[in-house]
Amino acid sequence: MKIALMDSGIGLLAAAAALRKLRPDVDLVLSSDPASMPWGPRTSEEITELALGCARAAAAERPDALIVACNTASVHALDALRAELEPAIPVIGTVPAIKPAAARGGRVAIWATPATTGSAYQRGLIREFGGSAEVTEVACPGLADAIEHGDEEAITAAVADAASRTPAGTDELVLGCTHYELVDDRVREALASAAFRGSFHGSADAVAAQVLRRAGAEAAARSGSATLTVLHAGAPTTLPAAAALYPQGRALTAALTR
Repeated sequence: MKIALMDSGIGLLAAAAALRKLRPDVDLVLSSDPASMPWGPRTSEEITELALGCARAAAAERPDALIVACNTASVHALDALRAELEPAIPVIGTVPAIKPAAARGGRVAIWATPATTGSAYQRGLIREFGGSAEVTEVACPGLADAIEHGDEEAITAAVADAASRTPAGTDELVLGCTHYELVDDRVREALASAAFRGSFHGSADAVAAQVLRRAGAEAAARSGSATLTVLHAGAPTTLPAAAALYPQGRALTAALTR
């Protein structure tokens, strides 16, 4: 089985690692365009073109399915990606896990990029899935870029800033950017002073399970050798050095060296 993932940068590592955990034999194609980051401040048209470029490069590898492992790209480009690639290649988007986080009511915080925070898209998800929960949106300026570049000082500062603006007594935390799942341990540590004892809700595990369902029995029957293909703006490359800073990146590398 071959599954492709696309994102602006290394945010796709979380879903890739989740996939490899579920199916150790899966061949992965990681298609991104880190030189164009960040995508959030760009226009919808620009984001769509960048996402299509990454998706076309991935599609050339003939995957069984494509994960849009980026919240921003899912908001702006999912329809265009599906129009171009489906039904030949199923396309699975990424949505912040608001529904499971709000299932029991209580207080829910959503950490997201400034471009997503307060957007019509996210507000619509809150109205649809927030139920009786008290939902607070927390913008995290600079956090995705700091994670992408492995800037430890900037990560610490951005996480601390967002934690200071997360209401005390928060019961559930939604990680509304795929990059954030790479530093969930540091987020939890930063929130410990606010006595946070709730659950984190990322998208990686759910998206990984969904793509395997969409790929279907025919793909599941194919052989796989656990290969890893990395593309930057369509050009073959290797995992960036920053990937090794995060557990998900190390897990993918370790799987290749066994």
